[in-house]
Amino acid sequence: MADVLTPPSAWVERFAPLVPGGEVLDLACGSGRHARHLAALGHAVVAVDRDAGALAAAAGDGIVTSQIDLEEEGACWPFGAERFAGIVVTNYLHRPLLAAMLGSLAPNGMLIYETFADGNAAFGKPSNPDFLLQPGELLDLTAKHGLRVIAFEDGVVNTPKPAMVQRVCAVKGEFPREAALLPSF
Repeated sequence: MADVLTPPSAWVERFAPLVPGGEVLDLACGSGRHARHLAALGHAVVAVDRDAGALAAAAGDGIVTSQIDLEEEGACWPFGAERFAGIVVTNYLHRPLLAAMLGSLAPNGMLIYETFADGNAAFGKPSNPDFLLQPGELLDLTAKHGLRVIAFEDGVVNTPKPAMVQRVCAVKGEFPREAALLPSF
């Protein structure tokens, strides 16, 4: 379990302020670094993980935790259609969930996704292709589900440790263009 004081991903920190008001899902939340950040921004957060210890660390004001193993045989996506104003996923990939997960994004919702990509084996774990995005995979996924890409990156990062990652911030078509003001760096 990660330290509960681990700061949010810079990618999530950058785009979380653009998530419209409403409930946000932090999928595979670990100890809740993103759930806490989103709750601090005023969102009601549903934090999901299969690890009870991690969920205990994730619990807090504005955060409802739910222990679910979505990779268990016969597991079904537990959330309804168009429920979440935002969905945040980092360091997690289970392809059978992706379509149902995106179906839970509200009409004006935002997806913030960041995980390991093909080539990460050069930096360590994960190295199994089942857990690594293929080139352009997040772009293909967002296009297939009618999302508009606000930002996309695919390459090597050095923090918090060297890794090959792919990340996207994408919105449903109803998300107002003027609300997608990108933060300056």
